[in-house]
Formats: sequence, structure tokens, C-alpha cells
Amino acid sequence: MIISPEISTFWSDIFVPGVPLLEKLVRTLVVYGALLFGLRLAGKRELSQLNPFDLVVLLLLSNTVQNAIIGNDNSVVGGLFGAAILLVVNHFLVRYLFKSGRLDKLEGSPDILILDGMISHERLNEELITLAELEAAARRQGIASLQQVQECRLETGGALTFVAKSPTPEATQHDELVARLTRIESILEGLQPRADA
Repeated sequence: MIISPEISTFWSDIFVPGVPLLEKLVRTLVVYGALLFGLRLAGKRELSQLNPFDLVVLLLLSNTVQNAIIGNDNSVVGGLFGAAILLVVNHFLVRYLFKSGRLDKLEGSPDILILDGMISHERLNEELITLAELEAAARRQGIASLQQVQECRLETGGALTFVAKSPTPEATQHDELVARLTRIESILEGLQPRADA
């Protein structure tokens, strides 16, 4: 039985990597490290609080580094090998950093954007977060306005977390007194003799 050259090339393109696997390993590790470094320099916003510009950059970034990882290789085996390297390296690196206590140091610390109800416009400017974005994030967490926020943090993963102001002791006491007065009024109305009786 004779195998046509097209069929032979077809199977070769699928299963035979176009570059040596060692080269693919090195390419993948270099790109992985460079992207981690670049995203760390870009700031926390790039990780979660995406506007359309940030999303486009991240999508194009993945496409841009694709050829750097795969090289001159379009094989399925080469692509799966590169993906496996990324998953394995990430798995072990995160676990190593976690167990050694270095993960928090590498990720950094949260940024306080609102403290005691005061907005830090300087921090917002540094993180490139607008007041409109901050207000929208607060509404997503059930807080109607920024006046109701005690504290807002930009977490290391890029998420915005809010702590609502709790009522002051005076406000709580006022609300309790109003509730008592309302109950007393309803009791007194029930005790008054009716005019038609």
C-alpha cells in the first residue's frame, strides 16, 4: 500500500513538532517569566478592573507572545506540550511561593482607595481608576454611593472590596428611640376612648 505524500505531510504536521521540545520548553519559560514581570509592573488594575482598552491589550498580548512560545511549530503535539509546560510550571511555582511564604510578598499589598470615608484621589490616579469605575464597583457590591463607604481596597488580585459605614452609636440610639416612640404612640392610640362609644 502506497501512502500519498499529502497524507504523510498531514500526519507529520499534526504529530511531529516543528522545533525541538527543549527549545519549546525554554521559550515557554522565558515568555512566562517575562509576562509575570510585565503584569506585575503594569499594576493591579490590569488583573481585574478592566476597561475596554485593558481587555484589548490583554487579548493582543496573548496573541503577540504566541509565536514566541511555539516558534516555527504548528503541530498539535507542540501546542499541547507548550500548554502543559505553562500549567505545570504555574502549578509548582504558586505552591512553592505559597509554602515558602513569598507569595504575599510577590503579589504585594492591597492599596487603600477610601479610608474612613475619605477618597484618596492620589491613589486613584496612580492606579488609573476613575470615580465612575469606583462608584460602579460599589453598586455591584450593594453600596448605593461612595458616601456610604468606610473603606475601599484594591486587592492584590485586582478586585475592589468595600466596607460599608456602620451606623454611629448616636445614630443607632436615635433609631431605637424613634422606634420606641412609635410603639408608645400606637399603644396610646389603642387606649384612647372612641368618640362613637
